[in-house]
Amino acid sequence: MNQTDGRLPIVIGVDPDPSQRTALVWAADEAARRHLPLLLLHAQGVPTPGYRPTGGRPSWEEWNAALHVAGDHNLREAVAFVETRQPEVPVSGLLAEGDPAWVLREQAQHATAVVLGSWHLSAVQELFTSAAVALPLIAHAPCPVVVVPEPQRVTEHPPYFVVGVDGGAESTAVVDFAFEEAALHGAGLRALYVWHPPRFGGADEEAALQECRRLLSEAVAGRGTAHPEVALDHEVVRGHPVRVLTERSAHSLGLIVGTRGHGGFTGMLLGSVSQGVLHHARCPVLTVPHAHDR
Repeated sequence: MNQTDGRLPIVIGVDPDPSQRTALVWAADEAARRHLPLLLLHAQGVPTPGYRPTGGRPSWEEWNAALHVAGDHNLREAVAFVETRQPEVPVSGLLAEGDPAWVLREQAQHATAVVLGSWHLSAVQELFTSAAVALPLIAHAPCPVVVVPEPQRVTEHPPYFVVGVDGGAESTAVVDFAFEEAALHGAGLRALYVWHPPRFGGADEEAALQECRRLLSEAVAGRGTAHPEVALDHEVVRGHPVRVLTERSAHSLGLIVGTRGHGGFTGMLLGSVSQGVLHHARCPVLTVPHAHDR
């Protein structure tokens, strides 16, 4: 089931480890806030060499059947968990075969958002685990992708979101989504424009900062009209975008960034910023494609 009454679902990739429920909790609560159905997806890739469900090396049929049984069990447990936590949310499960990043990308074509879990391991390990799914998905998904870290961490009160603004015309979708998300959570919003000085200098720093302030003001101007309940702070900060955004969002409800284009980060691809914060942020990272990608 992909839609209920025309409403595009929130899709979540179900973790095979039943103890990892932070992303599932986030997705279930978000579906309840947005009055949307929730689709739980368990994607089975190629079985890893050395897998021995019955002792000796099984046939492909036995191998595949064992994965189906385990995947179906995981889905049933996850569905039951959501039904207990958010009984008003329509929830369904889908067991699919194929590379998880590809399967989720296909589901993203008809989703409001896609949610994934993440584990902060070493940089090398991350490339072969959650990030191996998240990065290609973020690069191609036409809807927002949310990466929720394990374990849950402490947030500050009053709650707030952080949004990275690059000053380009395409950042409109990112800022609009940030206001909407903050309103749904009853939270404030901190909009940051991070100015990354040129490596070899030569720029008039004060003039550059003034231009950054102008771009940031234009990016958020009038956006609060639709959500007057959202308290907005905006600030231009000097430094590396990944470091600044990661530090400023450490105790937030989430960090919202775009996924495409050149912007105010002095020639840096905003996509590289979204990848960087994905590896380093300790809060949920919400990546938003620009309007033409959606």
